Amino acid sequence: MLRQRLIQTLRTRGGSASGPSRWTSPGNEEQPKGYLFNRTPLPPGQTRKWEDWELPCYVTSFLTIVILGVGLNAKPDLTIETWAHQKALERLEIEQAGLSVAGSSESD
Repeated sequence: MLRQRLIQTLRTRGGSASGPSRWTSPGNEEQPKGYLFNRTPLPPGQTRKWEDWELPCYVTSFLTIVILGVGLNAKPDLTIETWAHQKALERLEIEQAGLSVAGSSESD
């Protein structure tokens, strides 16, 4: 009995064979028009008017890309390989400086 109640109340998102779905509706058009977002093109010579949300959205998106591009390219290189390379160069310089000091003292 409980199972029958649950089956009747649960519906899949696309609907089921037992009747109309509560999540979807058949819509109000017979066929799509074939245009992007189902909008018919404007007559020649007319331009589409921007909606209120478009300019802030485009400006914010552009600034986000610029800030991320500059910020990610300017970040310091903190990888372990770079650190190890710098330490190895420092050791080589110390080693060469030690050899040159030792070599100059022996020749005197």
